[in-house]
Amino acid sequence: ALYLLERKAPGQGVEVRVAPWGAIKILDGPASDPHNLTPPDVIELEPEVWMRLACGLTTWAEEKDAGHISAVGERDNLSALLPV
Repeated sequence: ALYLLERKAPGQGVEVRVAPWGAIKILDGPASDPHNLTPPDVIELEPEVWMRLACGLTTWAEEKDAGHISAVGERDNLSALLPV
């Protein structure tokens, strides 16, 4: 599912982390800071939350309101890209 999101929205501007499964960078925008390799926008999800979103079982707003999504940066909403 992370691979599908990466193919759907290529770029280096937002890092999506689903630990311990993996992390990808998506969407155009400023790339990683050369000193810490982290882009300005970072989204962290638990695996079960990611799978619910990727499969369309729940919405971004529902998971965000429940406190299941940690998102920092201007592009902290992936609802337009989900489900994959």
